[in-house]
Amino acid sequence: MKRKSMLFFLLLLALAGCKKEAGIEDPEDMSTGDALSHEMIVLGRKLEDPYSVTNVTKALAALYPTKARTDITPTDVYVRFLPESGEEYDRLVGMGLELMDHPLDYQIIRDGDYYHDPLIAEDAVTWQYAVVPHGFSLPEDIRYEILDNCYIAEHAATKAEDVDWDAVEREAFRLTGNADLLSPQTKAGGQTPKGRITIVDDRMSGGKPFGVAGVKVVVNTFVKFASAYTDRDGYYEISKPYTSNVRYRLLFTNVEGFSIGFNALLVPASTSTLGKSSPAGLDANVTRDSERKLFCRCVVNNAAYEYISRCTDDDLGVCRPPMDLRLWIFQGLSSSSSTMLHHGTLLGDGLFAKFLGNYSSLLAIFLPDITIGAKDHADYASLYADTVHELAHASHYAQVGKRYWNEYIWYIINSFVNTGHTDYGDGTGDGAGVCEIGEMWGYFFGNLLFNDRYGGVMPTAGQVWWFKPQILRYLYDRGLSRSEIFAALQEDVTDRGRLREKLVSLYPEQRAMIEQVFARYAQ
Repeated sequence: MKRKSMLFFLLLLALAGCKKEAGIEDPEDMSTGDALSHEMIVLGRKLEDPYSVTNVTKALAALYPTKARTDITPTDVYVRFLPESGEEYDRLVGMGLELMDHPLDYQIIRDGDYYHDPLIAEDAVTWQYAVVPHGFSLPEDIRYEILDNCYIAEHAATKAEDVDWDAVEREAFRLTGNADLLSPQTKAGGQTPKGRITIVDDRMSGGKPFGVAGVKVVVNTFVKFASAYTDRDGYYEISKPYTSNVRYRLLFTNVEGFSIGFNALLVPASTSTLGKSSPAGLDANVTRDSERKLFCRCVVNNAAYEYISRCTDDDLGVCRPPMDLRLWIFQGLSSSSSTMLHHGTLLGDGLFAKFLGNYSSLLAIFLPDITIGAKDHADYASLYADTVHELAHASHYAQVGKRYWNEYIWYIINSFVNTGHTDYGDGTGDGAGVCEIGEMWGYFFGNLLFNDRYGGVMPTAGQVWWFKPQILRYLYDRGLSRSEIFAALQEDVTDRGRLREKLVSLYPEQRAMIEQVFARYAQ
């Protein structure tokens, strides 16, 4: 299937997603100019890699000419893979490889968030570059090319103790014509990058920055790269020392088991470049005036990190969304959705399986569970609200499973097809009751979490719709906890009447109150 066809399929589902009443029009222009592009990387000429075995050997001999032995053995192999399918790509990731979509030994004329080899068809996975330990068992059934044998001193099992390997590294840069990349601060030795990635929410703490939590910071210079996750306060520290200036990027895969994808390419996790800086580290503060995609990714990252880390019995008391949750952000859409496609919803359904054929497995690897429409969200708070609403659905999915969710999605799609509007239909037809329960919960819990964060008057989002999330709000205000309400949202609860029966059976001592609340909103 061509990528355009795949995206059309996804857009249909996204358009048939959750429609929120509140929105902010005319988002500000958040571009950062030409200095740091967040589009496709522009490559220049090929550079001589200072970490190749040949060049490190020359540098060692230049600094220590009287040593009897100056030859060294490879510690790493620089290799590129060309996966023919999403399944092959996923297998490489599953082998623990840190994949880059661009060559590591080329000049970067303009940095960016992604790259696609011009010799590879646009609807195919592009070359993926990696550095693997020497002796690594490369997969025989996935196309690959070994580009070079490398020596990275920190990876050596044994190395001469009387050799200043930082000085050897600096000499290798000079011998290969890359001296301009060296950092003057590292003349006395390499430095380990560390810093803090922060973001500002204008409605929180007087605009004081706080951490971008649990996201991966990736640094590299040529084939020497490393990564570390930020802690909850946004601090990171790379364990590997560098003598040259390094390139910093945020890879939006999170320690809490989710990733944020869609770079204009089918990738599991998006990358936002932060540019090149000193090996001592880089601090970055993201605001609503930062590059738009970077801002949105950081907000969604933090909302998901906060939500998932709170899914414990002593806090939110709801099911944690499934591991390996995939979220995609669409800048041009207003609606969001929780189709849970990556976890296999719809793709196993007879009609969709027949339509997609062999591409079902490919879509299951690349497609998202949650889509966030960012078009009408110019600030942190409104994007946060949409994200936690969809995550509330993901928790519900974790409790009820695929069959329930397929019925839910089919109702939304049919309502969209029949009306042409991105709403929830009129509450009639197959699956209406399942949609009723799902949206009651999504709006109720999303409003509750928004109020937890920002305080003030409880939001009323969703109350104009026929499924009446205020039922759950009144139950909550009259003593049922959020975990007690969530416990009632079982697979057999497929409409409002069954929800009332389930609540009464679970909490008989609250029967009078439950019956009163449901009677108030009887249709």
